[in-house]
Amino acid sequence: MTLDEFNDADAALLKPMLLACAAVRSWGDAIIAARPFRGLDELLAFADETARRWGAEQVDEALMQHPRIGESREHNDAAAEYSRREQPVFTDGDEQLKRALREGNRFYEAKFGRIFLIRAAGRSGEEILACLRQRLHNSVEQEQRETANQLREIALLRLRQGVL
Repeated sequence: MTLDEFNDADAALLKPMLLACAAVRSWGDAIIAARPFRGLDELLAFADETARRWGAEQVDEALMQHPRIGESREHNDAAAEYSRREQPVFTDGDEQLKRALREGNRFYEAKFGRIFLIRAAGRSGEEILACLRQRLHNSVEQEQRETANQLREIALLRLRQGVL
C-alpha cells in the first residue's frame, strides 16, 4: 500500500493491517487518528514515538498474537505471514537448534510468565538462541523493557514493509 492509500484508507481497512504489525489496539487507533502523514518517515516516527509508551498491558496484549520463537502461528492471517517470513531459519533441519530454543523458551516462560519475543528478521537461529540465553539473566523489569523494545522493532519493521 502506498502512503497516499494509507492516508486515504477507511479505518476499518487499516485496523487489521496495523494489528498485524503489533496487536496493540490503542497504537493502531492513534496512528489512524494522526493521519495524514506527509511521508513514510513521519509515519514511522509517529509509530515509534507512540510505541515507546507501551507498558506491560500493551505488551501482554500484543504477545497474545505472537507465536513462540521457532514456532509458527496456525492461522493464515497477515500476522502469521509476517512471522513465517521473519523466521525462515527455523524451517531448516537443525533439530539441535530447535531443541535448544524449545528448552530456552520453557526456562524463559517459567521465569517471566510470558513468551520470549525478539525481532527475528535478519538474525540467525544461533544469534536468537544466544539472545534468549543472555536475556534469561535479566530482571523482570529489564526484561519488560527489552520485550517492549523488541515488539516496537517488529512493529516498525512490519509497518515499513506494509506501507511503501
